Amino acid sequence: MIERFQILSLDGGGIKGLFSAAVLAYLEEDLNIRIADHFDLITGTSTGGIIALALASGMSPKEIVHFYVVRGPHIFPSQRFADLRHLMKHKFCPSNLKKSLRDCFGDQLLGDLHKMVVIPSYNIGDDDVYLFKTPHHERLRRDYKVPVWKAAMATSAAPTYFSSFTDLDRIRLVDGGVWANNPSMVGVAEAVSMLDVPLNSIRILSLGTTDELKSRPKCLDNGGMWHWRKEAVNVILRGQSIGANTQVQHLLGKDKVLRVDPKVPDGIFKLDKISEDELLAKAAHESRQVSPQVNDLFLGHFAEKMFPYIPFHKVEERNHDI
Repeated sequence: MIERFQILSLDGGGIKGLFSAAVLAYLEEDLNIRIADHFDLITGTSTGGIIALALASGMSPKEIVHFYVVRGPHIFPSQRFADLRHLMKHKFCPSNLKKSLRDCFGDQLLGDLHKMVVIPSYNIGDDDVYLFKTPHHERLRRDYKVPVWKAAMATSAAPTYFSSFTDLDRIRLVDGGVWANNPSMVGVAEAVSMLDVPLNSIRILSLGTTDELKSRPKCLDNGGMWHWRKEAVNVILRGQSIGANTQVQHLLGKDKVLRVDPKVPDGIFKLDKISEDELLAKAAHESRQVSPQVNDLFLGHFAEKMFPYIPFHKVEERNHDI
């Protein structure tokens, strides 16, 4: 009987992933813990997918914060005429993101990770969801050979910001945020369907990347493509995120889901441009507020003791050697 199974869920949000990483770094410092020790499964989309993969590879949140601070300006550089280019072509060169991720993860494969992960992407060639998974079930026999940096590229290939990622069996992969920007339901589905975890055993810490307080103009009520051109993506991402959070609360109970996604003024942070000091200050404030809840809800559980992760391909290799 599985008494407790804990999921860390990390939203997409571009460079705003710095907020999520910083919240985790502050929690580790305040509570004197390694956050990954207390979660059995980590799921993340886009920038959240990069953080999830980094945590599962053994990086600390403080190291991930450093990655965002140092590499962020190279991944999302300021460019003259960038908005004009953005009308007809992806806004940023993916080679900067690729180099940063390859430098970060090196030659690690998904099968080398220390934690179970599920990373959403989307296959625009076949119009189907695409999930990268560690080999935590005997059915999962392909992804463990995938380099971690490729999974990170695929989950973060945000349409119009970066080109599709096609360096994996020529499949046309884009950002998982098109269907699971808040991947908490992805984590629940994986736990229940693949790992036979009962719903009443699951607890989730769900980190957003800040939630803008927007006033939707009245013209949207009867508007067409012109009126919706600036609002559609934000409405879709926000609607999916709210819907996922509502679903997991309904399935698990509100007392087993902690969502951290603070309201911020409209326009203060963007997917590709932030005020670093303001975002880090917001992370410091929010982590201080939720620290007692994190302590009470999650820290009594140690993942490796309750639900040890042993990659299936390594079990088979061991049995073959015997």
